[in-house]
Amino acid sequence: MASGATDLTDEADTGRVPERLDDPERPQGRTAGGSLHWWGELTIVLAFYGVYTFIRNQFGSDLGPSVKQAAIDNAYDVIAWERAVHLFGEKGIQDLFIEWDQFIRFWNIFYGLCHFAVTISVMVFLFWRHPVRYGVQRTVLAFTTALALVGFALYPLMPPRLLNDCSAFGACDSNYSYVDTLVDPGGFWSFNSSAMMDISNQYAAMPSLHVAWAVWCVVAALPVLRRRWVRLGLLAYPWLTLFAVMVTANHFWLDAVGGLLAVAVAYPAGALLARRLPAWLAPRPAGAAGP
Repeated sequence: MASGATDLTDEADTGRVPERLDDPERPQGRTAGGSLHWWGELTIVLAFYGVYTFIRNQFGSDLGPSVKQAAIDNAYDVIAWERAVHLFGEKGIQDLFIEWDQFIRFWNIFYGLCHFAVTISVMVFLFWRHPVRYGVQRTVLAFTTALALVGFALYPLMPPRLLNDCSAFGACDSNYSYVDTLVDPGGFWSFNSSAMMDISNQYAAMPSLHVAWAVWCVVAALPVLRRRWVRLGLLAYPWLTLFAVMVTANHFWLDAVGGLLAVAVAYPAGALLARRLPAWLAPRPAGAAGP
């Protein structure tokens, strides 16, 4: 095979798109040592997500009035910052579409489904077709998620949908009239269900992990995608996610900026760590030197 179609090294070494991504004879899995096993990766991912969920909820919305008040104060600060730059527009975006029930239901489902489905699809694609790249990008995703945990712990933030909500977790502020679209018109699930109230940190909004994971999907997969329609769809995905989190009143746009920054900070750290992991966790390109 020509040198331009050799195995992809990690993203820090090259951004070249392989000549024949769909070639079944292409030696996608050739590494300098070590190999990935699906059952091992599934165990790692599930264990990490379990630890993430546990830690996330240790700083949750059920910790008492002090956390709730901090979340309210931080929400007012975010609104003030957005107003200062004349870009406080989440309510206007929701108002444009709130009467279109089927449209809103679609975005409720998009919000609840794509966050996991697209991310898992990218991980599976990289695992099977680009294991070297997968080893790096999986580590970057872990760093991104860990940074989000730091944000949730240090900066509890009430999402827009709770500002005028008078439940135990809401601010009951009549100055804001956001609609919690997961309740009305609804989707697969709602934060207002008793189960979700018991297990979910409702103030885990800064940074937006939805946007952070969407940006990661682009960074991780775009350089190795060949089909134009797939590339365009992937490029659109973070923007669609941004729209979804705002029209459903689950995030301010500044939360999305926080998600973007989380990826930007996590990327060099995750890529550096991946080069120092054993080969069974992060395979090296054929011919590459070890750590």
